[in-house]
Amino acid sequence: NYSLFDLVFISKHLNMSLLRIRKPKTRKGKKVLLAREPQLIESARTMLFLDGRKCGGNVKLCMKDLQALKKPLVKVLNRKNDITPFDDPSSLEFLTMKNDAALFTFGSTSKKRPDNIILGRIFENEVLDMFELGIKRYQAISEFKNEKIGACVKPCLVFNGPKWAQTEELRRLRNLFIDTFQREKVDSIRLQGIEHVLSFTVTDDMNILMRSYRILLKKSGQRTPRIELEEIGPSADFSIRRTKIASEDLYKQARKQPKQLKVGKKKNISTDALGNTKGRVHLGKQQTGSIQTRRVKALRKTPEEKKENRQRKKVALKAAAAEALASQGNNPFSS
Repeated sequence: NYSLFDLVFISKHLNMSLLRIRKPKTRKGKKVLLAREPQLIESARTMLFLDGRKCGGNVKLCMKDLQALKKPLVKVLNRKNDITPFDDPSSLEFLTMKNDAALFTFGSTSKKRPDNIILGRIFENEVLDMFELGIKRYQAISEFKNEKIGACVKPCLVFNGPKWAQTEELRRLRNLFIDTFQREKVDSIRLQGIEHVLSFTVTDDMNILMRSYRILLKKSGQRTPRIELEEIGPSADFSIRRTKIASEDLYKQARKQPKQLKVGKKKNISTDALGNTKGRVHLGKQQTGSIQTRRVKALRKTPEEKKENRQRKKVALKAAAAEALASQGNNPFSS
């Protein structure tokens, strides 16, 4: 008889053996294996979408809209999967490794946990973080009858309120949302390219409010346009159910950057929180006395100003002389 731990260990290693790396025989096979190895600069992460034993209603609509926001970095498994990620994540880890996906979304519904969706990410073929969210209210993109944004648009993420930084679970969930909707890194962006905003708000009863807006650039009579927001969906209210976050050591290891990408410190050059590079310039002592200045006629004093200065000096001298005589007369020792 095997214990539950032994069965999980055996099933996990059986799944790993199915993907045992073989020596490539062709150039294409070698290229595929090299692409699966860790890279210095990782490409945008792919998300795997899969259904549980029962999945329908708001869960299907939510996953469909998430696929639309994430395209083309998605892989969808249409078959139902008998998986319980919080009890045994080995099958989920096998599917993500097989499909080369670092993120996953698992949708299911049951009597105990209706309208359930699980968001998570993978590190070294194992689950790093996992959050179970319950869909309390959902309004799909198709319910908003207005103009939509184009495909492959990089959204702006807004996290409202100070609660996102108060607990470790909310900090990890915020980081997971950033990983989920992050796309390819770009060096520059034009103002017209900012079209989409995703807003996340934490309420007092620990619900997550997700809203999606299209950015409208209106005329303002100035160079900077006036900005308006139009809700385009999806609109969802989530409740946090179960969570599984990595330990501090594992999380630190997952965020570790290669030494080749680390930029060495340069003297008198710093970078602020917004990524702006600032430099400090040291100058020697300036000899202002040796600077040759040109006498400008406009700066010369007029005859009236010169006469006024002479009279002011005469008055000052007379006052000083009178004061000296007065002090000499009051001195009893003076001869």
